[in-house]
Amino acid sequence: MRRLRVGNNPVIRTIVKINMPSAQEQYDDAMFDFSRGEYDHAIEKLQALLDVEPDNFDARLAFGMSYYRKGDFARAIAEGHLAEKLRPKEQLVHTNLSLFYMKSGDKQKAEHHGLQARIAGWRDNMAPPGQQAEGDPELQLAKPKPPPVPVRDMPWKKTPPPPPKAG
Repeated sequence: MRRLRVGNNPVIRTIVKINMPSAQEQYDDAMFDFSRGEYDHAIEKLQALLDVEPDNFDARLAFGMSYYRKGDFARAIAEGHLAEKLRPKEQLVHTNLSLFYMKSGDKQKAEHHGLQARIAGWRDNMAPPGQQAEGDPELQLAKPKPPPVPVRDMPWKKTPPPPPKAG
């Protein structure tokens, strides 16, 4: 008897896709555990997400922070560097790495990453509009409003004729 496998059967593949939570739902669930201090549960869920999407930057960043909160600074540093490979000029990556190195006792590397975080922040603030680093659009600087469109003659509105001249 032939076994049904996801790869062999399009119907089962569709059912599995429908029943699987999205990457965002998996991330949100892990972050809920993280916020409750359940770091082992958060790590398990983030690991499952990263197994499927190894380039998920937010999950990678949270994965490192979960290890930091558990006190595993060596693993937090390793995960921080994996996040750094995904976005080498991201301010939050270097901020986290600075924190991780400081807690592990390596002040020199902590200062290096602290400086990199400041440089990344300056880079984002000094870039011309439209060339700023990508990130959460809600955290971007406000863009100037376009000038108002001038109201021109409106031919559909009839203006009353001028009053007759007295005289």
